[in-house]
Amino acid sequence: MEDTKRINFSVTMTNRQRIRRAIILISFLLFPITFKFFSPYIIMDGASQGIIDGSFFYFIFLFVFSLFFGRAVCGWFCPAAGVQEWSCTVNNKRVRGGKFNWIKYFIWVPWVGAIVAATVATGGFNTINPFYLIDNGVSLSSVPDFFIFYIVIAIIVGFSLTVGRRAFCHYLCWMAPFMVIGTKISQALKLPSLHLISDKSKCVNCLTCTSNCPMSLEVNGMVQKGNMRNSECILCGTCVDNCPNKTIQFSWRR
Repeated sequence: MEDTKRINFSVTMTNRQRIRRAIILISFLLFPITFKFFSPYIIMDGASQGIIDGSFFYFIFLFVFSLFFGRAVCGWFCPAAGVQEWSCTVNNKRVRGGKFNWIKYFIWVPWVGAIVAATVATGGFNTINPFYLIDNGVSLSSVPDFFIFYIVIAIIVGFSLTVGRRAFCHYLCWMAPFMVIGTKISQALKLPSLHLISDKSKCVNCLTCTSNCPMSLEVNGMVQKGNMRNSECILCGTCVDNCPNKTIQFSWRR
């Protein structure tokens, strides 16, 4: 098969993709306000004091949401998605990171273990405070907050600019495993959920889907195998909207 890295298709800006990109851009612009709700540290600090904080609620939301919508949060609402996709204007290299995707689980497992250990050590949760360590509902309210914020942004952008498309999502995101696990459970229970389906008979092997996938997935190969399930798929719909023959579609079927 021809090396898809050498194929340079332009992404068709359908109305759906315009809306999606506008949403993730707005999400990124709101990041200074919402930053601490994504924090891997604050949930640990809250757990050590028996406090259910905003990040705890958000991570639970990611898991429950993924039972019915997979990793759509990654494709449509995540602020890190906004800055990474705009970084593609500088480096649009496809990331061939399938064998290294385990790195984020190497981060996630001990982190979740530390949260559980802190909760047990403090005797369980006894307080609910969604705005724990968030002054006036705004995440960035001090000089140290801004310092940490820009370090995180530098890491996200740095990976995108040096490694390629959404490299942070592949390797370092501590939130992705919540959604991957939720999606796997949904599939095991055969819950009705948003996912992709394909009709191989319509495929002409133009490789447009593979070339344009923001997560660098071998979408054409998935079509040929008749299995569109992939734990790294963020349901952004880029392959759906760019396929000239409408080979790939969204579906709610079990």
